[in-house]
Amino acid sequence: VVYTQSEILQREVYLFERLDSPSREPMKHLKAICFLRPTKENVELLVQELRRPKYSVYFIYFSNVISKSDVKALAEADEQEVVAEVQEFYGDYIAVNPHVFSLNLLGCCRGRSWEQAQLARTTQGLTALLLSLKKCPMIRYQLSSEPAKRLAECVKQVITKEYELFDFRRTEVPPLLLILDRSDDAITPLLNQWTYQAMVHELLGINNNRIDLSRVPGISKDLREVVLSAENDEFYANNMYLNFAEIGTNIKNLMEDFQRRKPKEQQKLESIADMKAFVENYPQFKKMSGTVSKHVTVVGELSRLVAERNLLEVSEVEQELACQNDHSSALQSVRRVLQSPRVSELDAARLVMLYALRYERHASSGLSALLEQLRGRGGTDRYRKLVSAVVEYGGKRARGSDLFGPKDAVAITKQFLKGLKGIENVYTQHQPLLQETLDQLIKGKLKDSQYPYLGPNTLRDRPQDIIVFLIGGATYEEALTVYNLNRSNPGVRIVLGGTTIHNTKR
Repeated sequence: VVYTQSEILQREVYLFERLDSPSREPMKHLKAICFLRPTKENVELLVQELRRPKYSVYFIYFSNVISKSDVKALAEADEQEVVAEVQEFYGDYIAVNPHVFSLNLLGCCRGRSWEQAQLARTTQGLTALLLSLKKCPMIRYQLSSEPAKRLAECVKQVITKEYELFDFRRTEVPPLLLILDRSDDAITPLLNQWTYQAMVHELLGINNNRIDLSRVPGISKDLREVVLSAENDEFYANNMYLNFAEIGTNIKNLMEDFQRRKPKEQQKLESIADMKAFVENYPQFKKMSGTVSKHVTVVGELSRLVAERNLLEVSEVEQELACQNDHSSALQSVRRVLQSPRVSELDAARLVMLYALRYERHASSGLSALLEQLRGRGGTDRYRKLVSAVVEYGGKRARGSDLFGPKDAVAITKQFLKGLKGIENVYTQHQPLLQETLDQLIKGKLKDSQYPYLGPNTLRDRPQDIIVFLIGGATYEEALTVYNLNRSNPGVRIVLGGTTIHNTKR
């Protein structure tokens, strides 16, 4: 995710192996650099390796804090003295965007409590992040969430135990770690998306920056899996947060630019200078050609899916459910869409879930009729169960905050004006709850009664360095929110993390 194989090759690393692959040849002329998570299994594998070393020297880097007893076990196994150094090099998490990280954990809680192994893994990931960014933060957590409190306490324990590691130069305003729970906003991961990165994840799925295009009709062999990374793809970096309509225009410009630069087929390579120019320009041309064919394929497939699954109509109804408060109109809209044979079962179920989250306690709720309609479509009860599971997870009883709608007149007016201003794009009205939470945090208005500090100390000043972590997964829509907040609040730096990065299917 962070470093491409070609970049590693430039550092004269020519062989890539996994420590657990059984069929490695001994190559005594090579030095080995090992980069590992300090897990029990990895330490055990390394002990086996050092007893019968396959390479001449070993440089061992652990992505997190390693215990003294594990280091001792390695030292005892290293009878041939092949280990040159052992270091902790904190990177026990996946860096997704410059301001977003994930732990790639699916499903971290059973009901309302942590699974023990996942709690340990999340604590490790978060503390490694703090060490790599050199932050020793004050911690706030969402009071309504037991998992958020547990995680806050576990992170605090590590900071206390490893106080020497966390002894960084004090900043004027200490950094802040804010721990939130996904169940407070189950709406955001259920919505269709219309900005490039979020849309690709929603419709095609992004897995460690890789996109699987093998199901695209008539796809060529070299495009079955493509990498989308802002680090080394300029077009992607410039377009990840733009709306789909703008991306279409930009793809067209990219194509035209490419056509202009194409080496003329009948270009006469008469002089040595001609040949030299051709050879020098060819790598850039080839790289650009790769970028063009990749993005044209991805955007083409997104458009095909939008048309095939009738997503413009579906998305309009989703936004109405998420952002407006008109029950009878919403119910009619959902019924209408459920009748359309072009709408997939997933999209139909998603609308019923959104309806259930929004109007679960409405006096004239039409939920049971909608569930019947859903059942009539697919003839299965699978989605009915999912609807009730979603309500149990993120419904009114589970939420600590008010997900729908502001209480006071000022906020209502503001929302109304925002609605008028944003009417030209009905597909992107929704703003995640995180937007409001962070906005209040930056202004110093986030209530201690709902988001208490862990421990006696509180921040006197407005925070400048914020790490916000979502138990149960973040989304690319929230990544966009954080990106925009970073841009519009100079002097404030926000990093967003989650146990995973969700789309509806996840």
